[in-house]
Amino acid sequence: MTRAPGRGRGPAAPRSVDVARLAGVSQKTVSRVFNDEPYVSADVRRRVLEAAEELGYRRNNAARALASGRTHTIGVVTLGTALYGPASLLMGIERAARDTGYALRVVNTLEGDPGGVPGAVNSLLDQGVDGIVISEPIDEQSDEGEQWEPSVAVPVLVLGAPPPFAGSTVLTAGVGAGLMARAATEHLLCLGHTTVHHLAGPQRWYAARDRLGGWRAALAAHGSHEPPVIEGDWSAASGYAAGRALAADPEVTAVFAANDDMAIGLLRALAESGRRAPEDVSVVGFDDIPVAAYVTPPLTTVRQPFDAVAQEGLKRLVHAIENPRADPVPASGPPVDLVVRASTAPPPDLAGGRRADQLSRTHPGDSAAPIGGPAPTADQPLSRGAAG
Repeated sequence: MTRAPGRGRGPAAPRSVDVARLAGVSQKTVSRVFNDEPYVSADVRRRVLEAAEELGYRRNNAARALASGRTHTIGVVTLGTALYGPASLLMGIERAARDTGYALRVVNTLEGDPGGVPGAVNSLLDQGVDGIVISEPIDEQSDEGEQWEPSVAVPVLVLGAPPPFAGSTVLTAGVGAGLMARAATEHLLCLGHTTVHHLAGPQRWYAARDRLGGWRAALAAHGSHEPPVIEGDWSAASGYAAGRALAADPEVTAVFAANDDMAIGLLRALAESGRRAPEDVSVVGFDDIPVAAYVTPPLTTVRQPFDAVAQEGLKRLVHAIENPRADPVPASGPPVDLVVRASTAPPPDLAGGRRADQLSRTHPGDSAAPIGGPAPTADQPLSRGAAG
């Protein structure tokens, strides 16, 4: 519904009262629908949303902010990088925010700047945000180990890292990388490999530390020897360099790489060195980047639930903003989604033997077949619970 144009003016913007009239409800009911309040039937909600769409109604966020004392904006502190993990998580936050009714203000930090996070948070607080998401994957403490101790009065959600400070309301999400790394390592151990080498990420990154810890926990649980760790920088080039060193060691039969890019570089180095994957060396990556299914061989990897983490985290943050006296919404256990492809198999001394056949039957969720059997033709996610 639009009003007749006035002299020298275009049509007036539709108001909530126009939506209420078209939907056959009260103006208060329209407000309840757009504030996502409970006790509104599905039929009434549908009528109000359809009327709003027909009229082209958009709520007046400025008036809403004055009435509620909130700006309905959430600040996001994130590392300015094109790396797959941080970039995918930021995209997940942006998608999840559309369902919350809150706008985002994003501030990028730079790697190597200890003052980046404090400065970003203070900038967002100056803009009056109602809550803050910190998606900062790097430990930027000074050489003296000094911690930043800000005073933040708004709720804060920290993604995939320890909280950088203590506050009145600090929530965490996306902290299951250790469990995922443990599942990846255990997949190789259950195939019969006596140990698993680790191509780690840079240890200033919290995610790299978590994956290293998960790898170590799996080896310890199985009583396996812990080989020396090779540290890369997340790039395929560093994986290639590590792969050339690992390929020269005939004792290496299995490698867990801390991300898919390094795993892909590793596969290239193995192939050039005459070490076949998975016949001679099995490789598991981490992230499940889009190209992982199309390299040779297709890469077994752990799929990160970026969208799920962002959606649940923002839901909990918005609840804390709008219900400051209520208990926090409990977090669910992180899913572990191991996608088994053709880059993993039993070690060479077991391939084709009775032991390899027993392993294959013992772990039906693992699609890697004994050597000589058919290669898997489709991704097979192996979902496991949060318990490691």
